[in-house]
Amino acid sequence: MKLHEHQAKEIFARAGIPVPRGRVAATPADAREAARAIGGRVVVKAQVLVGGRGKAGGVRLAATPEEAEATARAILGLEIKGLPVRAVLVTEAIEIATEVYVGIVLDRATQRAVIMASAAGGVDIEEVAAKTPEKIVRLPIDPLIGLRPHDARYLARRLYGDAPAAKAAAAAIERLHRVFVDGDASLAEINPLVTTADGALWAVDAKLVVDDNALFRRKEIEALRDPDSEDASEREARERGLSFVKLEGEIGCVVNGAGLAMTTMDVIQHFGGRPANFLDIGGSSNPDKVVTALRILTRDRNVRAILFNIFGGITRCDDVARGLVAALAQTRLDLPIVIRLTGTNEKEARAILAGIGLEAETEMDDAVRRVVALAAKGGRA
Repeated sequence: MKLHEHQAKEIFARAGIPVPRGRVAATPADAREAARAIGGRVVVKAQVLVGGRGKAGGVRLAATPEEAEATARAILGLEIKGLPVRAVLVTEAIEIATEVYVGIVLDRATQRAVIMASAAGGVDIEEVAAKTPEKIVRLPIDPLIGLRPHDARYLARRLYGDAPAAKAAAAAIERLHRVFVDGDASLAEINPLVTTADGALWAVDAKLVVDDNALFRRKEIEALRDPDSEDASEREARERGLSFVKLEGEIGCVVNGAGLAMTTMDVIQHFGGRPANFLDIGGSSNPDKVVTALRILTRDRNVRAILFNIFGGITRCDDVARGLVAALAQTRLDLPIVIRLTGTNEKEARAILAGIGLEAETEMDDAVRRVVALAAKGGRA
């Protein structure tokens, strides 16, 4: 679950991380009053759950309350990466002397949280990692010991040349780690963490992503969810009990089990295709999930072919087949479908599919080769 910048900043502030004063505004008039209350120059920032706001014109300076009102009006009329801007954060403008990047992410290879820090803050950290990886300092955190004070000081000294700034940054790093752990986060990031000419430290931007699987014990965070700012397909999938992440490819995937879903995407890439999504219908035998999955995939105009890859265990193949039959009865499908079924009630499933003129592969490689070829030459009717 992604949090808006203003929500993440509130959590950071409660943890003792210094953040600039700011107010959320849903109308231009609200932005004007927020700027008047803050005083001086302000920054008006679009509150959408995607990156690239600045490049899209969603982050702008305003010198007066009237200018903040006009700026908010322009930003509230934007759509950034498909999401309309419904609110802005009006925050005091900080005069930046230096800026750095500090973030904490999960490293699945080592099964540890890793703190990444770089003096090249204020820019796209992925670009820094790709072009100048030596500028990023990485520190894995032992989950049993946690972040020790001297570890935070080590990182801070790599970022700052003077002792007072390093001391303040070390405290911020420790507090950011506490937010990460206490919030069951998968990402906690400050980019940039800035210092001013007088040595003050500020988290000018904030990003926090919380593990969905932990929300049952983080009700205060779950209450912050903004469904209107989420991708419509991802929201529908979550509400229907599906795990769905939209990608940029052309092959829609319906798979049961996260491990098989990841493997399916890898095999599609291996044979020259690109997956359009991660979609796990889970382990339940509920045909309605298949109906929902197909509805979500057909909504994506980039999808040129669909692959069902089902390994029947708890999920019975015949229930998936019934769901597919029901979905096709409800929707005119103008995309080719390739089906791979094996496992529990496979024979029954094949008989159900044969009744509507569909056949299923047994081997995953064969199914993937077919769907990649169909996607390459096909598309929507």
